[in-house]
Amino acid sequence: MSNFTYSAMSGKNDPMFGKFEHPIKALIENESNICEKKKTILDLLFNVEKSSRYAETIIGESDFDTFQAKKEGQEAENDNVEGTFKKTIEHIEFGKEFTITKKMADDAKFGMGANMRNRPKKFVRAYYKTRVKIAAQALINGTSSTMTFNKAKVDLTTSDELPLFHKSHPYSTTKMKGKTQCNFFYGDITSDASKLEEQLGVLANKMRNFKDENGEVMEYVADVVIIPCNRPKLESMMKKVIGTERSVGSNNNDINTQYGNWTLVVLDGWESTDDRFMIMSSEANENLLGNMFYNRVPLDITTDIDKHTRNYFWNGYCRFGVGFNTWKHMALAVNSSSAVAGAEAL
Repeated sequence: MSNFTYSAMSGKNDPMFGKFEHPIKALIENESNICEKKKTILDLLFNVEKSSRYAETIIGESDFDTFQAKKEGQEAENDNVEGTFKKTIEHIEFGKEFTITKKMADDAKFGMGANMRNRPKKFVRAYYKTRVKIAAQALINGTSSTMTFNKAKVDLTTSDELPLFHKSHPYSTTKMKGKTQCNFFYGDITSDASKLEEQLGVLANKMRNFKDENGEVMEYVADVVIIPCNRPKLESMMKKVIGTERSVGSNNNDINTQYGNWTLVVLDGWESTDDRFMIMSSEANENLLGNMFYNRVPLDITTDIDKHTRNYFWNGYCRFGVGFNTWKHMALAVNSSSAVAGAEAL
């Protein structure tokens, strides 16, 4: 298993607790296997990579410009690339323990009691839930520079030192100095299904026209739409818009331009007081290393006995990092008739 390591109480095994250790270990390994096979937002929305350093740094570089014409026999015009932004994502340590008391072990009649059987499973699920939740919260708080997650301060800026979603992302090259781009918008986006279809197309068009550091259009196509989990009307409307061949409510059987273009993600934990949605290009996310999740230390579990209380405890440790290298793979739209801080009118 790539996300689980285990160390036994070598040489310290009390006979009372020894009979519990291997069954519990088997439960933990089995539950880890189950959790690892489940698809989550990490599989769909993030690039997950292993790390062997205290942090990972991604360094950008501009592309060569297009070829220039030259006269016969003359040398080609020299071109060069520039270093662009760089982003460092530091890993965070997390830990947790659970305890089986001496009394609980004494009173367990048949192997492990029900409580003992459930605790190891919940312990492993808590690890996988932590990974998914921190990734989700990073996106949810994408208009902020930082967030606090389980007491840890997490950097949410991209390589240009601005939040993931912002109206003034600067270029890094001399050629484009002083110019900016926007991936955070507001406007009337959900007054009805036809408006949602129209604005979804407008937002996708803006993403397709995001430019690289030389000012060249990148042409990435958005294929994932992400919505809050507490907006049932928006969810219903979005499903109709992206899942109906004809325009919703149309008397003329107009073609629905958004049909078949999208994967819908209802993001657990994203509770919004207004209608809003994100879009993402899976290709851009992968090619530009957009949403990043680094595994530094997988779930590492050790066991021991507290000599003062005679309690048997399991200690879990893990370390990983989450962050954003760039913003050019995503965009956010908020339903608002008035200006939204950090956003541009759609």
